[in-house]
Amino acid sequence: MPVGGVLADRYSRRAVVLWAGLTAAAAGPVLAFGLGRSLPLVAVAAAVAGAGQGACRPAFQALVAEVVEPERRQQANAAMTFAVRGTTLLAPGLTALLATVAGVPALLAGIGAVWLVAALVPPRGTLPPAAPRQRAGFVAEFADGVREARRHPWFLAGLAALTAVIATGYSATGVALPLVSRDRYGTEAVLAAALTAYTAGALAGALLVARWRPRAQGWAALAGLGCYGFAPLALLLPVPAVVVVAAYVLAGIGIELFNVPWFTATQREVEPDKLARVSSLDFVLSYGLAPVGLALIAPAIEAFGAGAVLGACALACFVAPGLAALAPGSRRFSRPR
Repeated sequence: MPVGGVLADRYSRRAVVLWAGLTAAAAGPVLAFGLGRSLPLVAVAAAVAGAGQGACRPAFQALVAEVVEPERRQQANAAMTFAVRGTTLLAPGLTALLATVAGVPALLAGIGAVWLVAALVPPRGTLPPAAPRQRAGFVAEFADGVREARRHPWFLAGLAALTAVIATGYSATGVALPLVSRDRYGTEAVLAAALTAYTAGALAGALLVARWRPRAQGWAALAGLGCYGFAPLALLLPVPAVVVVAAYVLAGIGIELFNVPWFTATQREVEPDKLARVSSLDFVLSYGLAPVGLALIAPAIEAFGAGAVLGACALACFVAPGLAALAPGSRRFSRPR
């Protein structure tokens, strides 16, 4: 994921989106060809597709700050997250339906075609020209992004809280929810209902935050992030299944009450020529470290029990955003003047 950040400037951000999309597009047919033929080929193609997505997201996030007027960026970010969550909600059923008609290889090739469209469709408008500058190395440019992030205490604190919530809450519920659904409620329906409720809550949160402008927006966003703690807490307690579903709705709403203001504030506060690098750092530490937490949760549950792990993860989800709220500038997600 750092690739898009360290390559993106005013001359190359669109180029990063182009080449990242082309890379992911090329991986689709290779995945389709490798199915049933070569597991290493499938693994390499999947890694290439993931690298394309990881390079695209920070560069695309930086482009939003340049092509959208400042007063409309929160709505633009809300629209993007609404599109992502809507796709997440509808795609599984649609994919299963299409798989019965066209087959999995055709679907993978179709995904490549969608990436190709995303890469080649010409953008509307033009970016203002910027003076070319001397390029530094990969490590130097990424370190430059880290230095820029350190200028914003609220960003570092919020990123630490987001990383803690994803590494604990996301990971714990990802492992424990299927077990609780099966063992406590005796059905997989609770698993499906909770995941659907989370996405539905995120859609509602995106709609809400598109218009809502609280005065203490940073604190409101961190409070929303802390709402994810209700998901592991509901799995810990012997509550009716409807309470688990409601907890996931609340978690979904809360995560978008955080995400949209977080992206908007980053676009507003960070130096434009360093925005993609800082966004890259965001993705690397938050979602990039998520697999580490996921890998540790299962052994932790086996060693200490599901109750202890879920309780600790719920506590982390509540405490980490609270601590982040104490950082300078966190009240409005802005650097103290």
